[in-house]
Amino acid sequence: MKQSQSLIYLDANATTPVLPAAAKAAMDAMEHLYGNPSSSHITGLQAKALMEQTRQAARKHLGSGAGKLVFTSGATEGIQTAILSALIAARDNSSANKTADERACLLYGATEHKAVPESLRHWNKVLGINARVLAIPVDREGRLDLDFIAAHGAYALLICTMAVNNETGVYQDLPALERAIRSANPQAFWMVDCVQALGKLPLELAATSIDYAPFSGHKLYAPKGIGMLYIRDGAPFTPFIAGGGQEGGLRSGTENLPAMAALKVVLDMLNGDANDRFADHATLINYRLKLIAALQSAFGEIVLNHSLNNSVPTTLNFAVPGFSSKEIMDLFDAADIRVSSGSACSSKVTGSFVLDAMGLPRWQSESAIRLSFGPAICDSEIDAACERIIRAAGSLRHSCLLARDSKLDDGSRTPLSGLLQFKDDGACCWLYVEPQSRSAVIIDPLPALEQRLLGIIRCQELTLRAVVDTHGHGDHSSNREGLVAKLGLNGETDHLGWPADCETIELQGCHVEALSLGNQQLVRIESPGHTDDSITLAMLDSAGKVLFAFVGDTVLPGSIGRSNFPQSSTGALYQSLKIMHKLLGNDTLLLSSHDYHNDFFTNFAVEAAQNPLLAAVLGGAMDQAQFVSEKAAMDATLNDKAGETIMCGAYSQCGSTKGVKEYSTDSLEQLLRDNSDALVLDIREPHEYELSHRESRCINVPLTRLAGFVASEPQARSKPLVLICRSGSRSLVAARALERFGFSAIAHVAGGYALLGNRTRNAA
Repeated sequence: MKQSQSLIYLDANATTPVLPAAAKAAMDAMEHLYGNPSSSHITGLQAKALMEQTRQAARKHLGSGAGKLVFTSGATEGIQTAILSALIAARDNSSANKTADERACLLYGATEHKAVPESLRHWNKVLGINARVLAIPVDREGRLDLDFIAAHGAYALLICTMAVNNETGVYQDLPALERAIRSANPQAFWMVDCVQALGKLPLELAATSIDYAPFSGHKLYAPKGIGMLYIRDGAPFTPFIAGGGQEGGLRSGTENLPAMAALKVVLDMLNGDANDRFADHATLINYRLKLIAALQSAFGEIVLNHSLNNSVPTTLNFAVPGFSSKEIMDLFDAADIRVSSGSACSSKVTGSFVLDAMGLPRWQSESAIRLSFGPAICDSEIDAACERIIRAAGSLRHSCLLARDSKLDDGSRTPLSGLLQFKDDGACCWLYVEPQSRSAVIIDPLPALEQRLLGIIRCQELTLRAVVDTHGHGDHSSNREGLVAKLGLNGETDHLGWPADCETIELQGCHVEALSLGNQQLVRIESPGHTDDSITLAMLDSAGKVLFAFVGDTVLPGSIGRSNFPQSSTGALYQSLKIMHKLLGNDTLLLSSHDYHNDFFTNFAVEAAQNPLLAAVLGGAMDQAQFVSEKAAMDATLNDKAGETIMCGAYSQCGSTKGVKEYSTDSLEQLLRDNSDALVLDIREPHEYELSHRESRCINVPLTRLAGFVASEPQARSKPLVLICRSGSRSLVAARALERFGFSAIAHVAGGYALLGNRTRNAA
């Protein structure tokens, strides 16, 4: 059994570990300075002294001068307090009367943390100000548009900007920004989010006209739950939390003294008042360059999403061409490297609004990875991170997802065979590799997957027999011709890519064309209806048995393909469904060219059980005229809108699934002890699986190969199967698909490896 490797944490912009010295200071405060700072006895006075020492350390580092420095629970509270204070003052400033001006506005940077615009909108509405809330645009390097500020600043009640961006590390030129703001409006209130600036940029707040500046301790080695808010001397202030009058009446509530004690340790290090030191600016720059070099060595090519010239050296935001952010995050997590896809305050991995605002291509936004570290990191940690990154990417080479590099490669690769499913925005592409001959076919190729498909074919040294579309697609363009040209595939084909030199065989009384793949055959079945050129491609084994069929959009999981396109025929679809059912039967795995709901695959038995219209057709209870009428009503529910994905099936009637059983650490171990037939399916991709630990009763069945598993392992339907992945998300999706398909004892591990921990991960 392999031992778990050490964790490499490169997500400091989300949060940092608490420094050991800071944790000790917090523990000492809890054990010895547990008094209430508001109490007048000696224990309380000692606690208050520690609190004020922390405040003085903060004043020294921030250059707060005569300004107030209030302790808060963190940045979000500080932002709320600042915005509330400024807007109440603006509302009550009857002499200026700007709130009554229809041009009145609240400005914020377009790349600002979501806490800022959401708070602006909230308090703008609650206080009845109803000013316009406007985003200040940024350029491709993330710099705020000073001309926009000049144009709108005169009517701004409050301007909110960011010192350092949390996703890209881009910092603003605060002196230039101040000149632009004060030239446009000397009276406007100005808040600067300084959360990511602490310890990274020099700040002399009292020397500026910044009215409010929030900070958060957990971004720089202090515990969560402690923050600070700077308020310029003379700036208006309204307490966000009222009560016992702590913090001079500015912020009520018993002070979080242990967290303040920890924060003081960090501030003393920043001020040079401690024996320990953080790495200096030049060292941090060198660390980032080392990481960039490692990423380039590992992946061959990376694209930086920001300039190194105007970003703090502890942040690196990049993209790997051909890979989504989730794929890289999953890979790094399997290698015990922690990174982020952007802001940790968003639970969904989608495109980055920060990079979108900067005008970067959408693929960079959707592929963005944020790698960030703190100034307490050392040479050995950076070197270990670089080595681990290169090793993690090596697993992609073994899986043929990255180009092979003799300098980094041991020459080995994981042989590929069977059925693979690739997806892009609901569309599916299929690759099938016949195991013996290593010959392959690609069905319904997608432009976004071209480089991946080319890499797999070349790396695996497959003999590509054909690239075929099941029909002319309406929602995307096929890149079949590009693949054929780049792979040097010769031979005459029709417009869908079906080879002209095929033989004709008989399949259940019907004559069909067949393409040989080793000892198997791919046969073409005409199935018009969804489009007039729709075909079905069925794979036969050496005995002529149908293994599975690529059905295009004639049948989709949960639906029948729509037939109201100009090139459609509902009557032809009726006949095609009956012919396909005759040739394929109830149980053959049907592989569609779209999968909108993560069902992956289906068959006629499953679909008929959930779709009364299809059941009536296949059972002979409905004639063609009735089908045409009812199908028209189903298709009428589709409403194609400009700019939205064209749906290729109507989902007016869908079956429901039962709740999928969930296992935890203890219950999974109990199952494996009690049931020798139970299997754990690790559904992560092979490169993730290779980097992690497992034992004999855990087999790798990634989502891309789930259909192949179902096709080749029919006996697994009756076995207890427990699915597991990194976080529990993919395993739940796959479990629901298998349950829908008729697997009788399916479950998944809630929380995945993230919650199981090393003990159970090594046992399951």
